[in-house]
Amino acid sequence: MSFEWHVAMRYLLARRRQAFISLISLISTLGVTVGVMALVVALALMTGMQRELRDRITGSEAHVYVWDVARGGFEDPDAEARRLAALPRVLAAAPSILGKALATTRNGEAFISVKGIDPDLEQHVTEVASAVRGGNLADLERSDIDPPALGGVLLGDGVAAQLGAFVGDEITLITEHGTLSPLGMMPRPRRLQVVGTFNLGLYTYDNGYGFVSLDVAQRLFNKERAELMELRVDDVYESRAVAAEVADALGPGYVTEDWSQLNQSLFSALWLEKMAISITIGLIVMVAALNIVASLVLLVMEKSRDIAILKTMGAASRAIMRIFMLQGIVIGVVGTTVGAGAGYLLATLLDRYRVISLEVEVYDLSYVPFTVEPFDFTVVVIAALVICFAATIYPARQASRLDPAEALRYR
Repeated sequence: MSFEWHVAMRYLLARRRQAFISLISLISTLGVTVGVMALVVALALMTGMQRELRDRITGSEAHVYVWDVARGGFEDPDAEARRLAALPRVLAAAPSILGKALATTRNGEAFISVKGIDPDLEQHVTEVASAVRGGNLADLERSDIDPPALGGVLLGDGVAAQLGAFVGDEITLITEHGTLSPLGMMPRPRRLQVVGTFNLGLYTYDNGYGFVSLDVAQRLFNKERAELMELRVDDVYESRAVAAEVADALGPGYVTEDWSQLNQSLFSALWLEKMAISITIGLIVMVAALNIVASLVLLVMEKSRDIAILKTMGAASRAIMRIFMLQGIVIGVVGTTVGAGAGYLLATLLDRYRVISLEVEVYDLSYVPFTVEPFDFTVVVIAALVICFAATIYPARQASRLDPAEALRYR
């Protein structure tokens, strides 16, 4: 053990008359611990929310959307899907048609979004096939559905609950596309058979969507072409770049958009909240650093006679400076280590046992997920250590500049 380290630990663990100094050091350590722990948990909360929402959105939706605005849609969806799937970084492609409808039964009614899909292609673009309950995606094209039912429909769990509809029941859809009469456009009710329900874990879809086959959607909305193509890419984080590449490859007349652009406002708000929370709770670490400054200043005042004696015995000013810097570093390292460990453990337990519940209607999630990112964790630890180290500089320099003659004059 070096001379500076030995003296620093003696001062840090002072007893008897200097017990008050040790208490202040303990409080400073606890301040760093609480600040680091709170920052780790807060970042884990916001990161968990972002990741969970991102995973659910990219599982429920396609990564990239393509519109043929020049021709008003895709006349041969299968051929276009094969063409798009062959582009670099594109894993799969599927056509779809979107529309709105009023769904009614004897037990209730709901205004829903109807999405026409090709079941064989859709399962490679989204995760809807694995989310189906009480049936499967291929049932949308069942041939044993008897008239007057137009075809099959998959309903979100929330929609099915609103309608009081179960597998095998029939529902009625009313769209804005009806039959032209002398009195104008008259709504034309269409009957569909419920062939299953799905739960994607995203409130928007589970409580507001129904899936039908592409042919049924064309008849419901009087559309001769698939209006858009959905793409799944190899890297969800590069979807915006892939969307631009796809637009360049297809040429003029095509418009592309990726999932991050469609949900940009949501993730921008989450990022802003993450930054605001990080800055706010980071101030706790700054307050803890000020406690370190205060405790070291008090220690310098208390130990001025000892410092003077050490200097008269030949201790260099740099050695005195290192003594007090080591004390601050020990407080910072211990507080940061304990706080980071406690924060990681707390975040893991909160995530595993889903302690904090949420309103699904508001947040799209039933609980608060916590995810500790290695990068965020490392940044918090390094930042806390740097702040604690910076807090030791002023008191340590003041101690090294102490004049022995002045300190011993009235002793």
